[in-house]
Amino acid sequence: MTYKGRYRIKNSSKYKGNPTQIIYRSSWERQVFKWCDNHKDVLEWSSEEIIIPYRCKTDNKLHRYYPDVYIKTNKGEYLIEIKPKKETNPPRIRSRKTKRYLTEVMTYIKNTSKWDAARGYCADRGYIFEIWTEETLKRMGIKLLYQSYK
Repeated sequence: MTYKGRYRIKNSSKYKGNPTQIIYRSSWERQVFKWCDNHKDVLEWSSEEIIIPYRCKTDNKLHRYYPDVYIKTNKGEYLIEIKPKKETNPPRIRSRKTKRYLTEVMTYIKNTSKWDAARGYCADRGYIFEIWTEETLKRMGIKLLYQSYK
């Protein structure tokens, strides 16, 4: 199974954006796309169609963040980031500051910069920002084919 590819939409009327350019970067994203495409409560959805400017705390420069999924239901509009649970928490402090540890710290800081900007973007528009982890997907009944991620 490949973890990256083009998603072929079944219900093109639900997709907000270009349905020929839906790219998944993990098996988890692919499963969420299937769920959005088939779930009766999802009125509209898109993947990486919304751009949120943010200032990253690692370099103090402006960047662009593309949340994984936008979903509209009768209950509201959501921006969703799909991440492994371990990446949603700060890295465990280690006595040795290895290259791997420093990379984890920088990635976490970059992600929190994105997520803070997304929360502000959503608050301004009445949307809800959520980070879906493997636990969220399992609770929702979204089958995880492989526990790998981008």
